[in-house]
Amino acid sequence: MAKPTFKANPIQVQVPATSANLGPGFDSFGLALGMHDRYVAQILDDAGLDIDVTGEGADDVPRTDKNLLVKAMYKGFDFLGGKPKGVAVRALNVIPHGRGLGSSASAIVGGLSLARALVLTGSDKMSDEKLLQIATEMEGHPDNVAAALYGNAVVAWKEEQHGKDVAQAISLSVDTRIRAIAFIPATAVATSKARKMLPETIPHRDAARNSANSALLVHALTLRPDLLYRATEDFLHQSYRAEAMPASFALLTKLRAAGVASFISGAGPTVLALHTGTEADVAELSRAAGSKFEAKSLEISRTGATIL
Repeated sequence: MAKPTFKANPIQVQVPATSANLGPGFDSFGLALGMHDRYVAQILDDAGLDIDVTGEGADDVPRTDKNLLVKAMYKGFDFLGGKPKGVAVRALNVIPHGRGLGSSASAIVGGLSLARALVLTGSDKMSDEKLLQIATEMEGHPDNVAAALYGNAVVAWKEEQHGKDVAQAISLSVDTRIRAIAFIPATAVATSKARKMLPETIPHRDAARNSANSALLVHALTLRPDLLYRATEDFLHQSYRAEAMPASFALLTKLRAAGVASFISGAGPTVLALHTGTEADVAELSRAAGSKFEAKSLEISRTGATIL
C-alpha cells in the first residue's frame, strides 16, 4: 500500500459515552448517551508526539504512545498505510473513567476516527465496518465501540468468517420519549475484576428468561418504553458481581423495587435508569440515590462519533 497523504489542518471529533448490556444483553447491547469526549489531532512536520489531556482522568492518562487514544490512532494509520512523522493530540475528557460508561470505547473509536479523517481518502479505505472491526479487536467486545461509532442503541455480535471472528452491529432507533439517568459513584471498578466474578455456567431457567428479556428489549427500546422495566431484568451476570459494588447493587435493588427500569451500566459501578418521566420525576429519582452517587440526567445520543 502506498504511503498515505496526510491533511495539514487539525481535525476534531466528539464521541459519546456508552452503556453496555442494558440488563440482559450481555456483551451484545449498547446505548449511546449524551455525554461526549472531544479529541483534536494535527499532523506535525517534525517527529514526535505532543499530547495534552484535560478533564476526567487527566492526572492518570499517559502522555506517551501508551495513551489509548494514540494507540488507536496509530492502529488506524497502520491500516491506512503508515504513521506520520509526528502528531499533536488534545483530549477533553468528560466521560468518567472506570465507571462502566465506555471511556475506553470513546478513546478507541475517537482515535480511529481521527486517523481516518487525517488521511486523504481515509474514508474510502476504512469503512465504518472496518473501523468497528479494529475497534472491537482493541476493546475485546463490540457492544460499547459499536454504540460509540453509530449512536442510538445497537445490537452487536461476532460471527466467524473464514476462520476469523468478525464484529457486526445493527442500529436501533431509540424511541424519542426515552431518556437516561446515570448514577455515578466516586469509586471505580476494573472491568477485568468484574468479569472474573462471572460463573462458568448458569441455570437453564435463567438463560431462558434472559434470552426472552433480550428479545423484548429491542421492542421496548424502539416502540414500547412501557416494557422497559420488564425488558431490563437480568439473570445472567449482574447478581454475580454484587460484592464488587455493594452500594450500586443496593441502589439498583431500591430502584427496581420502585418499578424503575434500571441496571448496572457495563461492568459497573454506575447504575443507569431509563425512563420517560418529567423533570420532577428525574429530581425525585436523583434524591433517592443519596449522597454516594452523582445523578446525571442524559439524553440518548442519536449520533455516534462525529467529525466537527
